[in-house]
Amino acid sequence: MSKPIVAIVGRPNVGKSTLVNRIAQKKEAIVHESRGVTRDRSYHDADWNGVDFTLVDTGGIETGRSDDAFSGRIREQAEAARVEADVIVFVVDATTGVTDEDETVARILRRAGKPVFLVANKLDNPSDEKTLWDFYSLGLGEPRPISAVHGHGTGDLLDEVVAALPEQAEEPEYPEDALRVAIIGRPNVGKSSITNRFAGKNRSIVSDVAGTTRDALDVVVEREGKRYRLVDTAGMRKRNLVHEDVEYYSLVRGLRAIDEADVCLLVVDASEGVTEQDQKVAGLAIERGCALVILLNKWDLVRTDEKREDVMMSVARRMTFAPWAPVIRVSALTGRSLDKVWAVVDRVGAAHAGKISTNALNNLLASMRESGHTVTKGAKRLRIQYANQTGNCPPALTFFCNFPELIDENFKRFLENRLRENFNLEGTPIRLRFRKKQQA
Repeated sequence: MSKPIVAIVGRPNVGKSTLVNRIAQKKEAIVHESRGVTRDRSYHDADWNGVDFTLVDTGGIETGRSDDAFSGRIREQAEAARVEADVIVFVVDATTGVTDEDETVARILRRAGKPVFLVANKLDNPSDEKTLWDFYSLGLGEPRPISAVHGHGTGDLLDEVVAALPEQAEEPEYPEDALRVAIIGRPNVGKSSITNRFAGKNRSIVSDVAGTTRDALDVVVEREGKRYRLVDTAGMRKRNLVHEDVEYYSLVRGLRAIDEADVCLLVVDASEGVTEQDQKVAGLAIERGCALVILLNKWDLVRTDEKREDVMMSVARRMTFAPWAPVIRVSALTGRSLDKVWAVVDRVGAAHAGKISTNALNNLLASMRESGHTVTKGAKRLRIQYANQTGNCPPALTFFCNFPELIDENFKRFLENRLRENFNLEGTPIRLRFRKKQQA
């Protein structure tokens, strides 16, 4: 189940990031930074008194050259928080008083229908509370004086924030043998349609488990005696709010689904080809160690040989970092090739959790030594003595050698290619580690 989201909003230079750092402490868990036109955003795992939540720092918003441009950006940020967050912390600057931008945010947040905490930051002297009187005009209740730099008032604020978080439903009992499959991708590429095809046509044992209405939906499906826990991240974006702020909150929840998955099905709109955003989503899945299958959806709309070639070229060009990921051309509308997906998911899931015997690994190393391919630098010559698998999901292989500092990216690619040629590693990233062999 996704953790509740606490959004920190407000205009630039009021101390939002300082407050985030204070709350997150040293549990730095920045799992994604999405650079927009004018700012960075990040999200962090945080907890207070045993309550876990996700803290979203929306960053600063640059005013640009016109007040109108600024109002548009700050309105989008506040609307996104109003719709997607569970609790909102609205930060203002106690040293400057109420500004027009503060009033813009307050008007939106008054319609939130969820807990909003008005926080007056930079109040380094806790006794100087007369400066708070102006902020009552924002209509968001009592302003809470804090100093994010010194920590004054942050503990009391967090007590109130965690008390206002929605109660989390208990994690449902999922079959332990169910392969966890996340359906990921950009908005409007057909993720929900594919999920509905899978869950509807093949449904045997089904448990629809939803957290809040904005959480991803888990569906347990049984097919030919095998069980799969599908996580559809498609329903997280509000149709009436199509802008990058809401998409970012959706991404926060989508990343949680990726974190819990064994296999990710990256759905790509074949009528557009692989885009830069598709690349980023794939990279997030690989970074988190998930197996990956690429589904080129809407293939029925790609009607000419020239267009089909262009689409496949976009895959080759944009996915050079994951040439091992299987590609399946499908159509959620017609059902084309969707039955083929299950066999591929089974294969990549097996590779993701698989084990390569130490004997087989070292036989490969012996054949590589005979070929003479290695790395040299001056008088140093790389020699890998032996290897073993030290982890799985994804496979992690450790190689013991004389000069690990000689290993470069070219040799890593060479070694990975040899491993993939000789072992079942379809669709899964692998982790290669190099250690110096201790002399006896």
